[in-house]
Amino acid sequence: MNHIVHQSRITITREKGPTRIAEIEGFAEPVYYGVHGGIKDFYGVTPDEEHAATLDHIVGAVGG
Repeated sequence: MNHIVHQSRITITREKGPTRIAEIEGFAEPVYYGVHGGIKDFYGVTPDEEHAATLDHIVGAVGG
C-alpha cells in the first residue's frame, strides 16, 4: 500500500477513577470507557457509573 487510507486521531483523558473519556476526531460525542461486571470485581473498584471497558470495544471490533 502506497498511501495512508485513514489515521485515527483520539485523545483519551482520565475523568475519575477508572473512567476515561475518548474524544475521537470527526465525532461530536465522546466515548466513555471504564469498568463493569467481572472487570470491576477483578480490580476491586466501585465506579460511580459503569461503562464498557476498552476490552469490550476491542472484542467487538475483532468479532465484527
